[in-house]
Amino acid sequence: MKRLMLLAVMFCATMQIMAHTDVNERPKLVVGIVVDQMRWDYLSRYYDQYGKDGLRRLMDKGYSCDNCLINYVPTITAIGHTSVYTGASPAFHGICGNDFMIDGQKVYCTQDDSVDPVGSDNRKKGCMSPRNLLASTIGDQIRMHTDFEAKVIGVSYKDRAAILPAGRSANAAYWLDTQNGQFITSTYYMQELPQWAKDYNQALKQNKELQKVGSRVGYYPLCGHITTDMAIAALKGENLGKGKTTDMLCVSYSQTDVIGHEWSTRGEHTDEAYLELDKDIARLLKALDEQVGEGNYLAFLTADHGAAHNFQWMQDHGLNGGAWKVLDEYAPKLDQYLKEQLGEAASLKVVAMVNSYRIFLDHAYIVQQGLDIEKVKEAIVKFVRTAPHVVFAADFEKIQTSSLPDLLRYRALMGYHPRRSGDILLILEPGWYEFGKGSSPVGTTHGEWNPYDAHIPLLFYGWKVEHGSTSREVHITDIAPTVTQMLHIQQPNACVGEAIGEVVK
Repeated sequence: MKRLMLLAVMFCATMQIMAHTDVNERPKLVVGIVVDQMRWDYLSRYYDQYGKDGLRRLMDKGYSCDNCLINYVPTITAIGHTSVYTGASPAFHGICGNDFMIDGQKVYCTQDDSVDPVGSDNRKKGCMSPRNLLASTIGDQIRMHTDFEAKVIGVSYKDRAAILPAGRSANAAYWLDTQNGQFITSTYYMQELPQWAKDYNQALKQNKELQKVGSRVGYYPLCGHITTDMAIAALKGENLGKGKTTDMLCVSYSQTDVIGHEWSTRGEHTDEAYLELDKDIARLLKALDEQVGEGNYLAFLTADHGAAHNFQWMQDHGLNGGAWKVLDEYAPKLDQYLKEQLGEAASLKVVAMVNSYRIFLDHAYIVQQGLDIEKVKEAIVKFVRTAPHVVFAADFEKIQTSSLPDLLRYRALMGYHPRRSGDILLILEPGWYEFGKGSSPVGTTHGEWNPYDAHIPLLFYGWKVEHGSTSREVHITDIAPTVTQMLHIQQPNACVGEAIGEVVK
């Protein structure tokens, strides 16, 4: 009997030690990879053409969430990158588009005139920071959990794709100044570039291919190559994954979005973009193996949004789709309609901006003209509902009682911040999208709720990840809580997602 009791005590003690070890066991490095405008079906479309060491390595050895959806509108780059890393939607993290309005003032998502560029004199490109971000990210949570000993770094061609993923407490974010072909940062992070970044920038000056394409580098796979090189330079230069705590590297590939906007989802340009991306990911994984060791890092790959097929391509094949030229075709008619309904003061001047299927009103002008804001909104909603190819139009503040189906109502509310998201939401027919001045007739865009924009890849690979897949619906907001639970740290402070149980075991 005593022997049995002793064995029981020893067993309990062993289990306590094992539990303690599990809780405190973490990977040396977390690597987040976001591919801008990557549709989920690109994983299967190019599978046979991918090499074995890039995307196929993640698919063949990692865990795939095959039904990962974006659970808000609009599906826009800055929002997607932020939602991946915060586990929140615009309603909570406050990044409501690439461009939006805060209390009546137009803003670019990462614009910050209180900082200066570092590595360049270009204020337009360099005066950037995460100050408009309201929520913490995975990296912020890692930093706080380790009393800010961990290093968190973001790298991308686009400023917003480097800054927003890394978070407000990041050690650094680096993006490309296309005017001088150099990676830069801002004084939000530091006063001078580290030597490894200076060395890499010096190498870029000798890059003949970059010299040839110049500021149009985003239209070429070269953009992905130099983003990968910069990420590897940061990995080695900062000794990520070599310290006592878990570090994080956020890498975003943006050339796929630039190429998609210009040449859409089909054709040689897009084909080349993803086959070259595959090679870049293979190089990044190889560098991670060498620096940190295979199995010692946790990686995930996803997208900020997908993309519609080009409208002309759809029409040529008998499918519904088209270019919705909101400003060119409907603005004059709306101007006349408002004057007829509410008087001469109610001209198109009541509209401050139309952006990402949302109408932002000029509240100050409306008050100044003595107009009733509710009547202005009602008139615009009534008019827009009659516009061709508009399925729904709704006042954001009345979404709950609108005729929107439950799915769209939920996504609209998840994407709505009352001081930043505008006033009226528009939902177009499937295959129809905004086509503004400068849009490529053979290109495409994104921003809507439909699967082509909202169905994105999600792959987990590396530390504690078993091979497998699930078709269960998960969301972009589930990525952050999955990673933080695997790390046994608190979720980001506005997180609304749930950890994916199939990955966290």
